[in-house]
Amino acid sequence: MKNFYLLIKPRFLAFRNQLISSTGGKRRRIFILGGAGAAFCCGMFIVSTRVLIHFQSVEVIGDLVARYLLSMILLTFFSLLIFSHIITAVSNLYLSKDLEFCHSTPVSVEALFFSRSFYTLMDSSWMLLIFGLPVFMAYAYVYRPGAGFYFTLFHLNLAMVIIAAGMGILITMLLVYAFPAQRTKDIIMFIAILMVVALYFLFRFLRPERLANPESFFSIMEYLSALKAPQSPYLPTQWITETLWDNLTVPGGKRHIFAVTLTWITAVSMVVINVWVAQAVYIDGFSKSQEAKKRRTVGKKVLDVFVRCLKKPFDEDLGAIIAKDFRTFFRDNTQWSQLILLGALVVVYVYNFSVLPLDKSPIQLDFLQNELAFLNMGLAGFVLSAISARFIFTAVSAEGEAYWVIRSSPLRLRKYLWGKYVYLLFPMIFLGELLVIFTNYLLDVTRFMMLLSSITMLFMVLGIVALGIGFGALYANFKYENIAQLSVGFGGVLYMIVSSIFIAIVILLEAGPVYILFVSDASEKTVTHFQWLLIVVSFVMVMLINTLAIFKPMRMGLKALREYEG
Repeated sequence: MKNFYLLIKPRFLAFRNQLISSTGGKRRRIFILGGAGAAFCCGMFIVSTRVLIHFQSVEVIGDLVARYLLSMILLTFFSLLIFSHIITAVSNLYLSKDLEFCHSTPVSVEALFFSRSFYTLMDSSWMLLIFGLPVFMAYAYVYRPGAGFYFTLFHLNLAMVIIAAGMGILITMLLVYAFPAQRTKDIIMFIAILMVVALYFLFRFLRPERLANPESFFSIMEYLSALKAPQSPYLPTQWITETLWDNLTVPGGKRHIFAVTLTWITAVSMVVINVWVAQAVYIDGFSKSQEAKKRRTVGKKVLDVFVRCLKKPFDEDLGAIIAKDFRTFFRDNTQWSQLILLGALVVVYVYNFSVLPLDKSPIQLDFLQNELAFLNMGLAGFVLSAISARFIFTAVSAEGEAYWVIRSSPLRLRKYLWGKYVYLLFPMIFLGELLVIFTNYLLDVTRFMMLLSSITMLFMVLGIVALGIGFGALYANFKYENIAQLSVGFGGVLYMIVSSIFIAIVILLEAGPVYILFVSDASEKTVTHFQWLLIVVSFVMVMLINTLAIFKPMRMGLKALREYEG
């Protein structure tokens, strides 16, 4: 345990020293992050509470739907945790720059493995706190359980995280050991495809869209049985769901000792199995990952053509930097394989709109279609923010320790930063417009809504990319161990929160004018002068907010880069 403590101590000391040595500006940023995080959690809590209260108002099936939702949430978190631990484990266990030094120290394999696994668990589990805690607290607020619920919630979620971490790390070790030495990073692509296929088939097997159409079932009993679809006696999430739901709904709650014991036995077993496997294969896998990688020449000519075309709109200096970024991106399999994964998830996202039973809804069809299209703008914005956190926020830091070359060149920092912005803007605009146009086509929305969605998405992308570049420059880290960790660090989390708030503000500002126009068109009433004034003011506010989102972070990032001393 002493060696384990010594191996994890540097990270905690670095975090503590960062807080102690923080200047007034850094402390202000911490308070801003805390405030933004609190606002985000409050928003999720309010939305989740309203949804659960609505479920409670539905007789017979309300509580069943709420339980189904809890089960789905836990299953989704569990799946994402496994995937996140796989990706992070590859970096922490095999690719970090300090591993060579750590392996040269007189510590045991077990201690080193435990320390890196602990890093992996900490890096990959933060989303459960940010996204899961408000939802679980909403359940507690609506159902008013006893104090025992909170203790049960804490230790069972801890057990779920340990199980997910154990499964993710185990899969990573076996794949790294099995793959050829020159293709250590290539396993990321295999894992990504495997996880996407598994999650897609799981989601499609459940067919949650059927629950919006009770008429598709032959009887109420068949409908009720469908609400048990994600349940399986072999899933840890099912054991946790049973225990939590009983604590929520039954006064005093049952003990569910068997389910709790089984959950923790599984968690401890995963730890023991991982240690056994690590003793057998970890060192060999690490040795293989350090061997030189064979250079590939396949597709080099095609890449050269793309690079030449990409450089043409820019001058020689900036074109050279952009060409370097483009080549580096496609040479690193951990980068573009994740892009393939995101593309696959986007396809699944779009496809699900085609299976929604909108014609069975009691709400007027044209209203429902346009409401879903309006809400979809926000969802598409969040998807783009998540992509930007991984690929755009890290664009400046990707220069690494070679940043001094950029700084000492005659290229102005302002030009460098805005060049990055333009280079990354167009693919994001393409992706954003693709999302809203395809989903709106599947929803068969009105021409007005199609036009509004396209224009709104264009302006939101302008702000999302600027926020990514600006915050990436403001919190630039050119001495990173693993670039993937930057997106889940302080700056990355702050960017996601600010970007989410920006998207929410744009959607809320447009909600009023769109509602006025829809109601006016449906009732065939003329829009009053006061209503036209509200519409104009709302859209002017959208333009102002968008302008602020573009220029303010870029200026802050530019100032931070000019003051950076290494």
